[in-house]
Amino acid sequence: MTLNGIDISSYQSGIDLTVVPCDFVIIKATQGTGYVNPDCDRAYQQAKRAGKLRGTYHYVGGGNAVAEADYYVNNIKGYLRDGLLAIDWEAEQNSAWGNEAYLEQLVRRVIERAGVKPLIYSMASRYAQVAAVAKKLDCGLWIAEYADMNPTGYQAHPWREGAYGCAIRQYASTGRLNGWGGNLDLNIAYMTREQWAKYVNPGGKPAAAPAPSKPAPAPARKSEDTIAAEVIAGKWGNGQDRVNRLKQAGYNPTSIQAKVNAKLGASKPAARTYTVRAGDNLSAIAARYGTTYQALAAKNGIANPNLIYPGQVLKID
Repeated sequence: MTLNGIDISSYQSGIDLTVVPCDFVIIKATQGTGYVNPDCDRAYQQAKRAGKLRGTYHYVGGGNAVAEADYYVNNIKGYLRDGLLAIDWEAEQNSAWGNEAYLEQLVRRVIERAGVKPLIYSMASRYAQVAAVAKKLDCGLWIAEYADMNPTGYQAHPWREGAYGCAIRQYASTGRLNGWGGNLDLNIAYMTREQWAKYVNPGGKPAAAPAPSKPAPAPARKSEDTIAAEVIAGKWGNGQDRVNRLKQAGYNPTSIQAKVNAKLGASKPAARTYTVRAGDNLSAIAARYGTTYQALAAKNGIANPNLIYPGQVLKID
């Protein structure tokens, strides 16, 4: 028995989950210790009313594992034992990438606070390291690996199915489904609805308030000049997503933009690049920066969007 589903973030704000066909939806809730997806609760409540299986995920930012775990749990308290939990471990915008001890500490803290074991999401190229953490903590795995960047609907048997064990497999970031005009991440869950419920609420215990948290050391507040430099480097996203994240972190987006302009020249936009890592694909990179793989291919003179290589420097804007 399998289930078909999608995962979404603020890039899919306003998506109508009563129309888009899916057995489940996993929604980005938080990132680091300063960002909350402004569309998370709307989407979550809509999925719940529609009878969809649902969950949330936290995108790891690095810096303070305990603080990140607390930030996630504190922001999804109302969903505990109602929706599945997941930790998204990726290279982009994650200063702890490559340090699975950080991931282990963060996941342990989530389990301690929430009383529920989250799935751990990562790319297939990092499978061995992440699987070791999952095995130690008895957590399920959610693994991403794509055959190509061609538009696709749901697939009953994705490429390289069975090459590794996982609870959920994300097999496309160029999914096309009725009810949504853009790309969607498509997933297959190797479980029944009853098994999903075990991830959500093991033992069928009633929802309880998460364990009180001991305050984590507050990270030192960065200067606006430092934040402006990070914006130029692409660490705070783009467009409205950047504005939202800066506000959540307590910074004035207008003031930060003025410093960015001053550093670059009043009318010169911030030029960004991205260095391709093993396991990357053009569609996933485009999604991170709010653009399309076609636009990135055209900007970088890439004839075949399926052929990029580690170390290649891509122009983003």
